[in-house]
Amino acid sequence: MSRIIASIEARMSSSRLPGKVLADIGGQPALTRLLRRLRQAQSLNGIILATSTNPADDPLEQWGAEQNLPVYRGSEEDVLARVVGAQRQMNSDIVVEITGDSILLDPEIIDWGVTTFLENECDVVANVKKLSFPMGIDVQVYRLSDLEEISKTITDSAVREHVSLYFYEHPERYRIFHLFAPSPWHAPDYRFQLDYPEDLHFIREIYRLLEPQYGDRFGVGKIISLLHKNPSLLDINRQCIEKPAREREKST
Repeated sequence: MSRIIASIEARMSSSRLPGKVLADIGGQPALTRLLRRLRQAQSLNGIILATSTNPADDPLEQWGAEQNLPVYRGSEEDVLARVVGAQRQMNSDIVVEITGDSILLDPEIIDWGVTTFLENECDVVANVKKLSFPMGIDVQVYRLSDLEEISKTITDSAVREHVSLYFYEHPERYRIFHLFAPSPWHAPDYRFQLDYPEDLHFIREIYRLLEPQYGDRFGVGKIISLLHKNPSLLDINRQCIEKPAREREKST
């Protein structure tokens, strides 16, 4: 049996929204909201927080202890090495990569991604390269052994920062299974991730409107239905944009 571990990449520093991963969302830190969603996934054998050794991230280690969550601390800039270290600490075989800004992540899609990986001859299962889901409803699944090989051999700074980038830039080497959203969930222009203050406002509104009925147990379908009924919510963070990894590297 393969050991399947989700690692959450998170740190307190952020040029757009410092401290976003612990920002208050309906009385709970953003990471707590994300963790509750991940713990609903049936396919995971464990979850670990992968943060940095920067003292600014001490609150994240404390948060992990409060949540009874394993924590690994590694390089702030070399996220690839940090994730490899976290996954090794958990003795994992299969990596489910999670970024700390995916606050509205859907556990059903995590399970779908893991099942697809296990049932097909492939090296990566993901829905992030060919967008069809809302941004932030992400799943990426691959073997730790493949990630370790990349970590050992590739020094490209963009690859070190963006953990799975090498897979997508080398489709000749890796069999990539792209997941596409079913028609009711097809909304690649919607932003469900937490990068800007406007995103935080949007996510707070989603929780304010859906939590009273569903708690943390609402997925992408419920959110999209809410947005169809209240389309003005999309205006909150419509102007926020996301640059490709290579462009982000050039701008920093």
